[in-house]
Amino acid sequence: MRDELKLKISLLPDSPGVYQYLNREGTVIYVGKAKNLKRRVSSYFNRVHPVVRTNLLVRNIWDIKYIVVNSEEDALDLENSLIKEFQPRYNVLLKDDKSYPWICVTKELFPRVFITREKHTKGTKYYGPYPKTEVAHALVDTIKQLYPIRTCRHTLTTENVENRKYKLCLQYHIKNCEGCCQGFVSHETYSTYIDDITKILNGDTKQVSDYLMQEMMRLAQELKFEEAEVLKRKYQLLEKYRAKSVIVNPTIHNVDVFTIVRDDGAAYVNFMHMRNGAIVQSLTVEYKIQDAGSDETNEEIISTAVRDIRERFADTYKHDKVKEILVNVVPDFEIEGIEYVVPQRGDKRKLVAISVKNAEQYRIEKLKRIDKLNPEQRATRTLTTMMKDLHLKELPRHIECFDNSSISGTNAVAACVVFRNAKPAKKEYRHFNIKSADGNDDYAQMREVINRRYTRLLNEGTELPQLLVVDGGKGQLNAAVEILEQLGLRETIAVIGIAKRLDEIFFPGDSVPLYIDKNSETIRIIQKLRDEAHRFGITHHRNKRSKSQIHSQLDDIKGIGPATRNALLKHFKSLKRIKEASNDEISLVVGANKARLVIEALEIGNNGQHE
Repeated sequence: MRDELKLKISLLPDSPGVYQYLNREGTVIYVGKAKNLKRRVSSYFNRVHPVVRTNLLVRNIWDIKYIVVNSEEDALDLENSLIKEFQPRYNVLLKDDKSYPWICVTKELFPRVFITREKHTKGTKYYGPYPKTEVAHALVDTIKQLYPIRTCRHTLTTENVENRKYKLCLQYHIKNCEGCCQGFVSHETYSTYIDDITKILNGDTKQVSDYLMQEMMRLAQELKFEEAEVLKRKYQLLEKYRAKSVIVNPTIHNVDVFTIVRDDGAAYVNFMHMRNGAIVQSLTVEYKIQDAGSDETNEEIISTAVRDIRERFADTYKHDKVKEILVNVVPDFEIEGIEYVVPQRGDKRKLVAISVKNAEQYRIEKLKRIDKLNPEQRATRTLTTMMKDLHLKELPRHIECFDNSSISGTNAVAACVVFRNAKPAKKEYRHFNIKSADGNDDYAQMREVINRRYTRLLNEGTELPQLLVVDGGKGQLNAAVEILEQLGLRETIAVIGIAKRLDEIFFPGDSVPLYIDKNSETIRIIQKLRDEAHRFGITHHRNKRSKSQIHSQLDDIKGIGPATRNALLKHFKSLKRIKEASNDEISLVVGANKARLVIEALEIGNNGQHE
């Protein structure tokens, strides 16, 4: 596999989507769906496949394209439409032009509702498609239980109904139909049934779900568990059901979608083309912005993109008459016969959101590619973002974070973790045993460790950090600032505090905290600093507490080492029995000289008792 292809696979997102394999000539040779794009595509290249056809496919893969969607169901729909569009050589399924089922509502005096795979009748409304056939059947079955709609194929015109041309069938006698063929139900009443059914098919399934839940509970109370289980399955299917797919939607005919996302150095424009209600083309183009402070507007950039991309796909527009372009930013030039629309709701709004998602994914992939090829550039970008967000004077290449740890004031310790170029420098981590401060006084502990840390760095002439992060609120922050001022470092080291609960950032002298976007690199680095300091401090505190719990008077006797202590404890089992032992008994274990040291230290008399 080519290095470029390996890199592209490593950068694929862990998201649902559809992937396309292309050969050297740029022809699509396979289209597939994935719940997780990265995992699925990687599986093609990490082993030899038992099927020869798959191995031949892998050998011919030269490039990969993908489209990110919101769900696995959308991926199924998009895969279906793309296979029909490109007819890839290595796709076996769906090449016979079979399709997912649709639910059809006919345009008649008394409309019918049924499942079909064909879409030919004009005026008929189609809902779906349904990647899982059982969902469509469950929905239609439930609708028929709720509403007495006809299932016959009779041509029920006004004249035929008035003349009673057709006889009542079994469905009328078992009360599944109200006899519309004989005029026993009015057109107006029947239309209310169809209106409700249309709402359900458009996504309002609450009425159906509530009905199924009530019937399921009733059957369970009557101990009809098998029937209740059938309804339970239908209920679960409907809860997962999405009435209309944005990816394949017959109400959206031959439209283009253009969206733009932007960062400091570039703009990314995603293009999608819908043909007969399905996405058949997708492309993202990057436009470099040389000057970060450029006044070039999004409107100007997307205008350039629309011109470039429409020119690139000129052959497409010879066959598809596009009259509408969906955008998130309106271009500043007009195209004759085409309307720009910024949708505010509905399926078109969702389609624009998917386009934005793909543009954003392209941007993320580009940044990841840069990070892999040049890790130093990634660190600089992250630190530059931190410098802007935290209003620092210089890049915080060296950051230190402090955290205190104690339980009920005992074994108080503090931890200092060090990050260099936004990454942990674990060899420089330090922990402190609190010496002078009260174990319950968190502020005094912070003053002590800050003073000890930076007094030592000053004495040793060691490099000072550009940023100090204190794990705590305004109190801990003020304690740190107080010591820095005493040491003359207040202007040298920037300092911030981070509150534990809401990730609020506090600055010295400012009572109002700063809230940073939780998805930003700045807050992620600060959170990682805090978590590392907490982990390192807790580990040291736990070790210290464990040692204090197993500490013995024997450890304090000068001249008695671990080997002698272990020998005594192994023989006598406990300190109490050592104190109760005679001089001779102790001498037999460790010798006369060491026995004398133990006896004097523990104040044991000749009779083995305390003096």
